[in-house]
Amino acid sequence: MTKGRPHILTSMYTSPCGTLVLGSLGDRLCLCDWVEGKSHIHIMRRTERLTGATIVEGDSSVIDMAARQLDEYFDGRRRKFTIPMMMAGSEFQRSVWQQLQTIDYGTTVTYTHVAVRMGRPDALRAVSSAIGSNPMPIIIPCHRVIGIDNRFTGYSGGLEAKRFLLELEAGVAEGYREERR
Repeated sequence: MTKGRPHILTSMYTSPCGTLVLGSLGDRLCLCDWVEGKSHIHIMRRTERLTGATIVEGDSSVIDMAARQLDEYFDGRRRKFTIPMMMAGSEFQRSVWQQLQTIDYGTTVTYTHVAVRMGRPDALRAVSSAIGSNPMPIIIPCHRVIGIDNRFTGYSGGLEAKRFLLELEAGVAEGYREERR
């Protein structure tokens, strides 16, 4: 452990569509990212840099809360997350991530729609980049953002995970409860 620096405690969470790393700094969740995704290491390093903390393995009450709420989400009993969060990113990124949290469960919007709702239709590339840098997919529901032609576009957990999450929210992904236990 690095002396003098705060620690981001991390623990793995196995979901029905991939493994997530959950991370907490103090009493707030700061990571809920796909382990398999290519942006995973970049997001973890950015979180370390922006918080001045060092990532270490460990558990916390916030990680336990996040795991319980994720279980409820995958069991179809939770539509919104109520975990205290620290969003490590630029002011613009945080504003995009806050906008993503207003997308209703079971609905999809386009990248253009997000940019327009933010009053920044000219910033489509920056909005798309911020969505791709989301450190808490699922909890900050970037999976609900699709391409202009209703096509599934990039997702840090992979397109199959995105499809699974959207089908889960549409009530199509049945049987998870029995398979997981």
